[in-house]
Amino acid sequence: MRRKWLIAVCIITMVFSGLFANGNSEVSFFTGKVETIDLMNEIINDFNSKETDFSISQEYQKDASSIIKVKFASGEIPDIMTTYEQAYVDQSKYLDLSGEFEWWNRLIPSMKDNCTDIKTGKQYRVCTNMTMGGLFYNKDLYNELGLKPAVTWDEFVQNLETIKRERPDVTPLFVPGKEAWSLGHWIEFVPHGYLKQTLGSRNCKIAMLENDSSKLNFGAPDGAMAEFARNLVELQNKGLINSDVLTATADNRTEAFVNGKAAMFSDGMWALGGILAANPDMNIGFAPYPSYMPGTKPVVLSAEDSGYCISASSLNIEGAKEFLNYLFSTENMKKYSEALGSPSAFKDVDANWAPKAFRDEVVSVLNTSANIGFTNEKPAGFSGDDAGRMVQDLLAGTYTPEEFALAYEKAWNEGF
Repeated sequence: MRRKWLIAVCIITMVFSGLFANGNSEVSFFTGKVETIDLMNEIINDFNSKETDFSISQEYQKDASSIIKVKFASGEIPDIMTTYEQAYVDQSKYLDLSGEFEWWNRLIPSMKDNCTDIKTGKQYRVCTNMTMGGLFYNKDLYNELGLKPAVTWDEFVQNLETIKRERPDVTPLFVPGKEAWSLGHWIEFVPHGYLKQTLGSRNCKIAMLENDSSKLNFGAPDGAMAEFARNLVELQNKGLINSDVLTATADNRTEAFVNGKAAMFSDGMWALGGILAANPDMNIGFAPYPSYMPGTKPVVLSAEDSGYCISASSLNIEGAKEFLNYLFSTENMKKYSEALGSPSAFKDVDANWAPKAFRDEVVSVLNTSANIGFTNEKPAGFSGDDAGRMVQDLLAGTYTPEEFALAYEKAWNEGF
């Protein structure tokens, strides 16, 4: 009897030891950044070849901002993640990283500010890069047609119409509409960009956090959201965007652009690496989003990029920090910056992230346009991917522009 009891104790001990080991032997990394999958796998493999106590595993989901909701709800929470939402900060789901002075002392001060939670003054994520978002265009084509980047929406439409007329085999503006995140960025950069410009960055953040509908005014028939929807439908009706907008992917867009079959597309610097890898000699221009509401300037994204958070409930917080220390090394960050085509957020990283002529044009755009940041204050129940799917419905004819604005306001409010 005693022997059976001892065997039972041993088995129970082994089971619990195994569970404990499994919970700590692997650090899970969750990302929605398609542009970094291969590079991160390379860095992870290098780390795993050196580390013996635990290993890193990467999971990519294209709708990461939606999938993370399921993970949080189910308890299958990754140790490290690139998804970041204000509501999850409020719910204490991220680890407070404010004491990681080794990271913060290396970071450009403005990037640390961008990583600081407006409510608590603490940092729950670390960004590795600075990024700019705007309109990438074929500079050689623009020069051939005598075009200049547009300042106003009317000029923008005129440029696209000229391209369609003079180069009928070229798509004036390529929109990869199958990618919900890409359409969500149009919302972030254009109608949200209008609010950030007119309200001011901090006041806009507060209005979004407090859901101040009197300032956001999302559902107004003459507001920024409805006007944005009208403009996008106008481009579609005039044949100024690709006819396969609802099925086209980011890979389709890159292929069309580097082969001269698309004149322009909207994205951030994270797309640059893939373009230059496909066509290193391409003469690429960078332009802001044109002004489309009265009394405003063109808008360009100027913000933090590639933010990394650690789960507050991680079973291996020290392991997660150890991997991020490895990732943030100057050698890996130089490689990361150059692969992403985006300047590093670390002061001690010198990376040749883009050709000089392109970098100079980016600086010019930043100096002459309204600079805006990402919309991190959106409700957790209404992600950027959710917004993008609504734009898909708009382009499919489900909404009129006015109905779209009202539906967006409703979805935003319900997201709280």
